[in-house]
Amino acid sequence: MSQYPPEWDTLEEEQPVIETEYQPSQKPPRPVRQAPPPQRRQQPSGRSGGNGLSRLTLAVSVLALILALAALLLTLWPEPAPEEPPDLSEEEPITFRFGDRIMTPLEGMPLNPYDRAGFSLDEKGRVTYEENGRRARTGIDVSTYQQEIDWEAVAGDGIDFAILRLGYRGYTEGGLFPDQTFQTNLQGALDAGLDVGVYFFSQAITPQEAEEEADYILSAIEGYDIAYPVAFDWEPISPGNNARTDGLDNQVLTQCAAAFCEKIRDAGYRPAVYFNQSLGYLRYDLRELTDYILWLAEYDTKPDFYYCFDLWQYTHTGQVAGIEGDVDLDLDLRLS
Repeated sequence: MSQYPPEWDTLEEEQPVIETEYQPSQKPPRPVRQAPPPQRRQQPSGRSGGNGLSRLTLAVSVLALILALAALLLTLWPEPAPEEPPDLSEEEPITFRFGDRIMTPLEGMPLNPYDRAGFSLDEKGRVTYEENGRRARTGIDVSTYQQEIDWEAVAGDGIDFAILRLGYRGYTEGGLFPDQTFQTNLQGALDAGLDVGVYFFSQAITPQEAEEEADYILSAIEGYDIAYPVAFDWEPISPGNNARTDGLDNQVLTQCAAAFCEKIRDAGYRPAVYFNQSLGYLRYDLRELTDYILWLAEYDTKPDFYYCFDLWQYTHTGQVAGIEGDVDLDLDLRLS
């Protein structure tokens, strides 16, 4: 903005009068017209002109600087690390149900390997299992409760093997007793061409007693062709009977089964442990018994037991020619 009022910039200064002496012989000189004084240069307003341009230039420069800094920051800024896969170790553990219980699988215990689609019922209503063209063998297990058996009729009714009760231990005083029909059944089954195994109803409360039961078996089967397993069958007695096995520790029970099986195996036979789902899930530590044949009792048309097993007793109400009344039916799932 100008230092003076605008009107001052447009006024000319009064011209001074130059006086000269008149000389008649000369022409009067021309008056010298002085150049007007330079006008004061009007300062541009802030709305346009030089100052406005400077401010615009400054703004552009600042903006360019900001953009340059932003580009530099984007160049130097570290790239975000790729998302890591979720830590599966922190996920909820795998569980399964047994009745109203939520069970956590035993670490290291082999699982049930059987294809449920391979189980079916044959024309006699018996469960069969087939896998890769191989078919499971069908068998029975019997004791004195089946009384007299026609073993030739049994063999003719599609039965491949029989597991016979050899004896039992009393649950009160703990004595060892033979099954009254064992010798007859043993000879009859062998004569009919069936493969034969045996089991002993145990009430052992120490590993030493389990070994005693194994010795009792070995003396009874000496000299016979026992092709199928020799099984340890420990079962709890119903409450109120004051059984000597009441309250037996689970670890001790597992030790009893292992001691029995070791004794049988050392004698050259194939040992087995018989159990139902409750014993398998809640009592035995099956990881300690995987070196032996596992014989499961679960009454169904397809087994749901979570862990691996070899023999399966799938009903106690089977019907077989040559046996009056009900009988246990089994499948040998060892297809190799």
